[in-house]
Amino acid sequence: MLSIDPADNSERENYKFLIGSIIPRPIAFVTTSSKEGVLNGAPFSYFNIVSSNPPMISLSIQRSEERQKDTARNIIESKEFVVHIVDEDNVEKVNETAATLPSNQSEVMVAKLTPVESEKVSVPGVQESKIRMECVLEHSLELGGVNTPGCDFIIGKVVQFHIEESIYVKGRIDPKALGAVSRLAGVNYAKIGEIFSIERPN
Repeated sequence: MLSIDPADNSERENYKFLIGSIIPRPIAFVTTSSKEGVLNGAPFSYFNIVSSNPPMISLSIQRSEERQKDTARNIIESKEFVVHIVDEDNVEKVNETAATLPSNQSEVMVAKLTPVESEKVSVPGVQESKIRMECVLEHSLELGGVNTPGCDFIIGKVVQFHIEESIYVKGRIDPKALGAVSRLAGVNYAKIGEIFSIERPN
C-alpha cells in the first residue's frame, strides 16, 4: 500500500486523491443573488448535512486563484441562498452553470433554468429541481490556504423545504423517484444504483 504525506504533494495532487477517494459525493446546486440583483447559480460537491435540529447543511466553496467565488460572496453579503438536489433530469442543465462567466451574467439564464420565487428568502430557486431548500446563513469560516484562505466554509440553516409530491411517500423521500446523481472524479457522475439494506445492531 502507498503511504503519502500530503505536505509533500501539490494542492492539485491532494485534490485528485480527495475527489477520487471520497465518493460518491452529493451535489448541491446553489442559487444566490448579487447586490446588483444578478441570479447566480453553481454546483458544489463539497456538500453535506450538518444537523437535523435545526436542519443545517454545509458547503465548502473553494477559492479560485485566491479569489472568493460569486456564490460565497453573495451568501456572506445577503445571508440567503437556495440549495437544490441535482438529479438525473436536471444534471445536464446544472452542468452548464459550471462555466466561468462574468459576475454580471446569470448562469441560471444561460442554462435556461426557470427561476421560481421563494417563500422565506429573497433568492429565487429553480423549478427544474425535485427538492430545494431555502437557507439562511448560520456561519461562514475562511479555511485553508497559504497566504490567503483556500475556501469559504458555509453553514446554512434550512428555513423552508420544497419537495415534489411524486417523490414524497408517507413522510419519506423515495430515492429511486428522486434519482439524485453524485459526483465522482474528473467528468464522471454516478446514479443511485442498486439499493441494499443492513439492519442496525441493538
